[in-house]
This record gives sequence, structure tokens and C-alpha cells, in this order.
Amino acid sequence: MIWELTNTEWIAFSLSLKVAFTGVIASLPFGFAVAWLLARKQFPGKIILDGLVHLPLVVPPVATGYLLLVLLGVNGPVGAWLNEQFGVRLVFTWQGAAIVAAVMGFPLLVRALRLSIEAIDVGLIQAARTLGASPSRVLITIVLPLISPGLIAGSLLAFSRALGEFGATIAFVGNIPGETQTLPLALYSALQSPGAEEMGYRLVALSIALAIVTLAASELLGRTIRKRLTGNSQ
Repeated sequence: MIWELTNTEWIAFSLSLKVAFTGVIASLPFGFAVAWLLARKQFPGKIILDGLVHLPLVVPPVATGYLLLVLLGVNGPVGAWLNEQFGVRLVFTWQGAAIVAAVMGFPLLVRALRLSIEAIDVGLIQAARTLGASPSRVLITIVLPLISPGLIAGSLLAFSRALGEFGATIAFVGNIPGETQTLPLALYSALQSPGAEEMGYRLVALSIALAIVTLAASELLGRTIRKRLTGNSQ
């Protein structure tokens, strides 16, 4: 049947979710740290850091994938060290695809977090510190609740970006069924195969359904957080 997913399609679907979820979770602490630096600190080279963070948004995804291959490939400076010291090989693995997902979604995550951090009243933080709250307590009780809408929005934007990533993924980890073939790559393979139109229809429908669910979840979570912060039950 046209709407009955094959085993290959289910594998691509589940792999896409795993890669996107892993990439977002791995990038969260780094995203928060970079967003805080850009929002609250002044230091030499700040504009360079800002530009580097947003670089994946403006350069072709294939170029980003190629740079990751040069850096993290088995012959790259970082990739060779990881392979020699820990036996870790990222190229042509789903873990490498997760790194691609993290890199491509990172600018969206940082942007949303930065805007939320900039909106925090510095007086609240200073008052809490004056009353004896430790930095960790300030972070948990003041900062994180106030930036939670931006955190959720940024995470879901990064997740959506990861689900749709194609160019950087195929350049860095290839298109290996069951290992690195995510939904976009499976759709690409279907388009290259004669008589695979039905598979293409199913993958497109599945991609659209995922996008709708992600957007709906973002809106629902955002409304819930805003109601809790404002005390509005309407």
C-alpha cells in the first residue's frame, strides 16, 4: 500500500529523530554558554565569535560538511587524535550525523537563547546575589525559568533544522542506509531510483507530519510556559 512504510523508511525515520534529538541535547550547554557570553559580556573578538556562530546559516551546507570532514575525518587534526587516543571514528557514523545536526542548528539555538537572556532584568540577578544567593541558585531559580520560552523555542528550531539537514550530512557522513541515511537522504535516494515515486510520496508526507508536530509542540509549550510565568490561566 502507498501509505504503508517499509522497514527502510521506518529506520530512516527513527534515525532522523535520534540524530536530531542527540544533536540538540549535546549542543544545549554550549549554546547557553555562548549565548550568555554574547548577551552579557564584552570582550575582544566578540564580533568574530558572533560571526562564527552564525556561519552555518550563511555558507552552503555542503561547505560546512566539508569543513567538518577536514577537521573530524580520520585524517583531520581532531578526528585523527580521537581515533588514535580513544578509537572514536565520527565519519560515516550516526554520531557524526548528530554532530552535523548540532552544528547546523546551533545558530538558531544561540539566537533564541541570546534574545531571552538579554530580556532578563539585570536587577533581579543583582538583588538575588545581594541577598546571598549563589551563582548556581541564581541560575536555577531565576535565569532558567525566565529564559525557558527562548530555550524551548531555540531547541525546537534547532531540532527542526536537524530533521531537514541534507547537504552537510551527506558531505560528512555519507548516505548509508541504516547508519547515516536520515529522512532527507532517504528521499534523495528515492528520487534517484526509477519507480520509487510511492516511497518519495511517503517520505514527503512523513517529513511534513514531523514538521507540523514540531511546530505544534513549540506553540503549545510556549503558551504553557508563558502562562506559568505570568500567572495567567486564560
